[in-house]
Order: sequence, then structure tokens, then C-alpha cells
Amino acid sequence: MSTEVFGARPERSPAQSGVGSPAIREARRQLEICNACRYCEGYCSVFPAMTLHRVFPDGEVTQLANLCHNCRGCYFACQYVEPHEFGLNLPAALADVRLESWERFIWPSGLASIFQKSGVAVAAVLVAAIGFMLFIAGTLRPASGEGFYAVISHSVMAGLFTAATVLPLAVLSVGVWRYWRHVGGERLTLGHVRDALADAGMLRNLSGGAARGCNYEKDDHFTMVRRWAHQAVMWGFVLCFASTTSGTVLHYGLGLEAPYGPLALPKLLGVPGGVAMTIGGGWLILLKLRADRALGARAAWGGEMAFALLLAAAAMTGLVLYWGATPATVRPLLVVHLGTVLALYLTAPYGKMAHVPFRLAALLRDAQTRTRR
Repeated sequence: MSTEVFGARPERSPAQSGVGSPAIREARRQLEICNACRYCEGYCSVFPAMTLHRVFPDGEVTQLANLCHNCRGCYFACQYVEPHEFGLNLPAALADVRLESWERFIWPSGLASIFQKSGVAVAAVLVAAIGFMLFIAGTLRPASGEGFYAVISHSVMAGLFTAATVLPLAVLSVGVWRYWRHVGGERLTLGHVRDALADAGMLRNLSGGAARGCNYEKDDHFTMVRRWAHQAVMWGFVLCFASTTSGTVLHYGLGLEAPYGPLALPKLLGVPGGVAMTIGGGWLILLKLRADRALGARAAWGGEMAFALLLAAAAMTGLVLYWGATPATVRPLLVVHLGTVLALYLTAPYGKMAHVPFRLAALLRDAQTRTRR
């Protein structure tokens, strides 16, 4: 093991001194110590990627931060956490850089900062405001329409969701492109895409170095609960997106308009997707409440909680609307559901949802570097 670890704090080269933000500089200091020790190199993708470098430019620190899944296993394995003089807390240091990268590359950055700090309040106000506007729109009852379209016209609903989908996707796409240039991303191959999608689909980095899971919710005890919750949310979201897509094809492509029966493809996809998202989102909320805030980005706690709440609420209100709506309750339930979903979409670039495309980009970049190891 390097003698740097056992002596004073390692000296940084003049090229590294003063480079980057305070969060970047602190993460770089900790990465240099971790790179000298290498005790945790089997824990996740961060550590083998780290060993390819002797120094860590800003782009590489940002890349490693977005590879990190904050499973916290390295923290509980580390001998240099407080009260040691090195005071390592790599999960928190990388979480701060990760949050900073989202705020830096997503436009406008000021909105991201506000949502991360006061996400629950912002989400509540946004849901209420959107719900109120939808309630007003609902008073202008359409001349014709069945099911939900008898409450709010198809043109109003389609226009709102088109705008709320296209604009956030455009903002996220530009942000990820800026990130890709910052970390030195190169031309992709099918092999890179295949490897990155396999990592993302299996949530491999949430299984720990020995497939034992995370230390997220039970201190130094490994569990798979966080991985299962993430998989429930991820695959639930995929099913719900597929449900919406199939409904669009049926409506515009085949002329089969809603409402659809219980055995129609949109319902066969959407109902299990909503159940999975509700269970997974509720699970993530409980884990977030139990987890040690000192091992993550403290400034992002509100935004992360708001994201989990919006996910669970969007799915749960959709299920209530499907199973429990009556002629007397369909209007308020529809307004609440649509308001929640629209709030989730509109806040996507500025909250924890941003981690999805940014982490996929980090996995793609990591797949590129692995081919050269």
C-alpha cells in the first residue's frame, strides 16, 4: 500500500491545486487517497475506473461522481473516515459533485438549485397550481368525449402533455450533451451501448462488490432492499411509458379512442406499472427517511424526497382514478392525478430524475474506458 496513505495528506501537483469548485477539490483530495489505498476497488464501477488515473482533472472527477450510486459500502469499509485525520466521506463528496454537475449543465441552473433545496415545497405548490388550472379547464366542459375526455377535452390534455414532455426532454438532452463534452466522451459503438444498457437495466452497481447490496439503510449491514425498490420504480416507469405509447398508437394510428377496457394493451401495461411504481416509490421514501443524511448531498435532500413523493403519488393517484373513480369523484381525482404527473414531468430536469440520463451517460463513458483497460 502506498506510503502516502500513512503519512501526511498527499500533496497535489501545481496543476491540480486550486482547480475546480470547492466540491471538486474536496472530491479530488479524497479520490487521491482512495487511489493510493485501493481497499475498495471491487465495490462498484467507481473504483476500477479510478485506478486508471494518477491525477484527476475536473472532468474525471465529475465522471466518477456520476458513476457513483451512493450505496455507501466504501464508507463503512474505509479506515480513513473520521476520526482519522484524512476524514474521508467519499459517498458525500461524490454526491456533492454529482449535484453540482446537474446544476451546472442543466439550464437554467438557478431552477435546479431552488428545487434541490426546497423540492417538497416547490412540488406541492406546482401540483396545486397545475391542479387549479386543470380544474378551471374542466369547467369548460367539452362538447363531446367519453371517460376522462368528458371532463377535460382531448386537445387540452394532449397539448399540455406534449409541451410537458418535449421541453424537459430538450433541456435534459442539452445538459447531457454538455456533460458528455466535459468528461471527454468519444464516439459510441454498439458494444458501448450494449454494456451500458446492461449495467443500467440490472442496476449492477447497486448490488455491491459481492452482490450483497447496499449499506444505504442499515449502516454497515448489506441489504438488497434499495436495489429492489429502484428496480420496481424503473420497470414500473417503463411499463407506464409503454402504456402511454400504446394508447397513442391506438388513438392516432388505429383510430381506437379511449376509454379502453381492462384487457386492452394500455391497461395491461399501465396497471402493473402503476403498482410497481407505487410500491417502489413508497419504499424509496421510507429508505430516504432512514438513511444518514451525512453520507449524501445534504443540499439535495428536499429535491430527492420530492422526486420520490411525486413518483409514488403519480402512480398511486392513477390507480385510484382507475379503480375508485365514480361519476361524482372522477373530476377531482383526474385533476389531482394530472397535476401530479405534470409536476413530475416539469421538474424532471431539475431534480433527481436528472440522474437517469446523466448516469446512463456516465455508464456509456465508463464502457468506453473499459475497452482500453
